Formats: sequence, C-alpha cells, structure tokens
Amino acid sequence: MIGLFDKINFDVKLILSPIIYIVLGIVIYELLKLIITKIFKKTNLISRHKQKQAETLKIVLINLLKYLDIIAVGLAILTIYGINVRSILAGLGVTAVLIGLAFQDIAKDILAGISIILEDQYEIGDYVKIDGFEGKVNFIGLRTTRIVDYKGATKIIANHLVTDVINYSLNNTLAIVDIGIDYGEDCEKVKKVLDEMATNLKNKIKNAKGEIKVLGIETLADSAVVYRVTVETTSMEHYQVQRELRREIKKALDKANIKIPFPQVEVHNGK
Repeated sequence: MIGLFDKINFDVKLILSPIIYIVLGIVIYELLKLIITKIFKKTNLISRHKQKQAETLKIVLINLLKYLDIIAVGLAILTIYGINVRSILAGLGVTAVLIGLAFQDIAKDILAGISIILEDQYEIGDYVKIDGFEGKVNFIGLRTTRIVDYKGATKIIANHLVTDVINYSLNNTLAIVDIGIDYGEDCEKVKKVLDEMATNLKNKIKNAKGEIKVLGIETLADSAVVYRVTVETTSMEHYQVQRELRREIKKALDKANIKIPFPQVEVHNGK
C-alpha cells in the first residue's frame, strides 16, 4: 500500500512539477519584462532619435529574455525526469560544431541584429529602403526585420541579408513647391506676395522646420513663369507640408488677383 502511495506521489510530481516550472517561467519572464519596460520609460526626456533607439533595444532585450527563459525552463523540466543536464551541457562542446553548421544562418541573423542596433543603422519607426523595398520599420528582432510599405504590405527580411540600407529618417527632408504664374504678372509683385505669405505662415504649418524660403523664379516654362518655394520638414513629412503650402499659395495669389495660367498652345496656320 505504501509503495502504491509512493508511486502515485511520484506520478503526481512528474505531472505537476513541469506545470509549476512553466508557470514560474512565465511569471519570471513577465516580471523581468515589466522591469525592463519601466527602465526604458525613463528615456522620455531624451531626444526623439534616442527614444526610438531605446525602444528598439528594449524589444530586442525582451526577445532575448524570452529565449533564455524557455531554455532555462526546458532544462529544469528535463531534470525532473532524471535526465543529466550537466552531461548535456558538457556534451554541447563536442556537438557545438555540428549545431553551428546547422544553425549558422540563425547565428548570423542574431549577430547582424545586434550590429544593426549598435551601429544605429535604423530603428523602429524609421522609413527605409532595403533590397528595393521601401517602408516603415515596425519590428526588429534577433532574427528578422519587418518593413511595412504605404499600401500595408509587409516584408520580412533576415537580418544577415540586410546589406545596403537607405534610411530616410536620419535627417530632415525638403518640401519643394513650384508654382506657375502668368507671364503678364509683375515679377516684383509676385515675389512680394509670396514673401508675405511665407512670413505669415512661420511656425503655423505642422511638421515644417525653420523658415519658408521663396527662392524666386525657377524656370521660364511654355505657359508660365515658375516660382519655387521650399521649407525643411520633419523626416518624410514633406508631402503633407507641400499640400499645405500649395493651398496657402493659392489663397495668397487669389487674394492678390495674381493669375495662375492654364496650359496654352499657340497655333499658326502658316498663311
């Protein structure tokens, strides 16, 4: 009878202990994840660029923690079933070469992922072009990077395959607006109206950085005198700023009764 109870207790241990280890692993993982998140929340006062870098590093650390936690729980469960974990770990030295050959791409991905972060090639939220694909980085893991384009398509790239990167988010971009004016309009009047508009719009257009510059006549086109207006913008926000500028330029020109011509074609009958 005692032997039966011992057998039942042993069976219960084999069933419950792995469950307990798994629950403990989840609790420890969530606790450490919470600590890491709180530590990185202290980056709120640093620059936007450093905040993005900190967010990227946080995600990679959490991913690394998850893998280590899974390995630790797995080894602990093996000990319950009488498997000598020490001999397994010691044996890894003998099989390291074989494992390295089998998982060399994974190792390359992990090392490349760490290199991407340390070298600050790109971060989560950056707009990049990799292997001909343009989009915003929405995930950087130990093995892969995910990029989403403006249509919503997602490209998943192994980190070790990331070679040439064009990062559009490292510097401000330039909004350029060319506006055609009727040849019959006075050049000085047009310049004055555009200059006044630029002064009045200072610090009023979202994502515009610095002063709006009226560069003057850019080209003499077939049907219009083309003036150019520029302003630096937050990275990759130049399209939105250009739309705002065109609207304000149109309003200013209409108010001053300055004509924006339609395309014209002059035809001669040869007589």
